[in-house]
Amino acid sequence: MPSTPVVEEAPSTSAEALYVDCGLKGALNETAFLKAFQSRVAHHAAGNIMAVADMTRPSNEKRLFIIDLDSRKLLLRTWVAHGKNSGELYCTSVSNTSGSLQTSKGLYRVGQKIISPKHGDALLLHGLDAGVNSAAQQREIIIHAADYVGADFIAKHGRLGRSFGCPAVAPEVMPQVVDLLEGQLLFVFAK
Repeated sequence: MPSTPVVEEAPSTSAEALYVDCGLKGALNETAFLKAFQSRVAHHAAGNIMAVADMTRPSNEKRLFIIDLDSRKLLLRTWVAHGKNSGELYCTSVSNTSGSLQTSKGLYRVGQKIISPKHGDALLLHGLDAGVNSAAQQREIIIHAADYVGADFIAKHGRLGRSFGCPAVAPEVMPQVVDLLEGQLLFVFAK
């Protein structure tokens, strides 16, 4: 009787498999990752590095995940602030309106590194979702470092400080964020 040939399965390229392979299970909300991945596909957005800011988590948790999609691994997990008028501990509301001081959700193309007069090294953000985050440049929404992002601020206040709508990170991780995300993608997941 002939033996049944062994068929090796090709590695799965599905978003669900990528989520598991990157070690995100139990760390990043699976829905946040899947929405980010689906948005990337829908926009035909190239880039092997994708950051996901899960703004449904409290700001005292490390809720920014930077993922290498090609090597299928988590490169960095860190704190990220939300907008001043988006809520206290949680980001409870979002806006694309200038002057709102709120976070905008959706997919962004991370632009080039700039020097912000107020914040130093920063990354431009180009909102890709019309009516959702498309006013990012007009609103001057950038990734920048802020002293109100980090363990010391959380220890004193129970939460991070809040930005004018920018996804602000801790000063000590900003150089790494610039190196990883310039020219790549950021997805902000929020209610």
